[in-house]
Amino acid sequence: MHTTLRQMKVFKTVAERLNFTQAARELHLSQPAVSMQVKQLEDSVGLPLFEHTGKKIQLTEAGREIYQYARTLFQTFEEMEEVIAAMKGLGTGHLNIAVASTVNYFAPRLLAAFNRGYPGIDLRLDVANRERLMGLLKNNEIDIVLMGLPPEDIELEYEPFMENPLVVIAPPGHRLQHEKKIPARRLSEEVFLMREAGSGTRLAMERYFSEQSIVISAGMQMTRNEAIKQAVRAGMGLGVVSAHTIELELETGRLIVLDVEGFPLKRHWYMVYRKGKRLSPAAMAFHDFVLAEAQHIRDAPV
Repeated sequence: MHTTLRQMKVFKTVAERLNFTQAARELHLSQPAVSMQVKQLEDSVGLPLFEHTGKKIQLTEAGREIYQYARTLFQTFEEMEEVIAAMKGLGTGHLNIAVASTVNYFAPRLLAAFNRGYPGIDLRLDVANRERLMGLLKNNEIDIVLMGLPPEDIELEYEPFMENPLVVIAPPGHRLQHEKKIPARRLSEEVFLMREAGSGTRLAMERYFSEQSIVISAGMQMTRNEAIKQAVRAGMGLGVVSAHTIELELETGRLIVLDVEGFPLKRHWYMVYRKGKRLSPAAMAFHDFVLAEAQHIRDAPV
């Protein structure tokens, strides 16, 4: 194979967009120029890298393999640039961060503080559900992830950086509102609005009730905490959410927290990345910053 970096860069962009026109626009090239670079790479490989289905394109098996190598190649170049920049004393670099949707309730404060200290670092944020976060980690597509309990089936490095207490929420005026030390078994009489299967919050909730030998009535399943909070406010059932997600609702009296035995469930937020991954200077700076400043940012006024 005789390939060039230019061919690989053009191919990688088309593979990520699955659209020649969008790739050409992003690369500031004409569409024929993009098509020519891809055709030259295909000739070098000896296999087609894209296949057309109607007006859409998708990667062939060979294309998927080449894309993985192209992504690794340019990640390595990016890391090299950041290391050289750090050696020159430049406060520059690129940092790709992904956070669980629940973490995003306080992540902006954390990231804003980091940006003030490192204004030269290009910070990119992806807010995702647990399934997508696991995919990003598995494919090594992200520098650092902030999430709940890390998955056990991927080799990872992780460190807790902040407590994440889970509480039982109810609408104001609920019949249990003024009761103290509510026995967990009382909750078997209630309907619970559930996060999607695989959610860290749902896993912790189900583990707790299983340990108490309690079967709860599961109501509607929802993929976002916002939807659960709205449904609880509407009287559709109770919910279990991170205390970090309901600051505004508690201040305005839109939701209440029930005093249930065993709650809050003590959990943590974790900073996670692939085991063996060499953190760039920008990622290392973020790693150290989170460990030093997370609690301060969490407690700061909004």
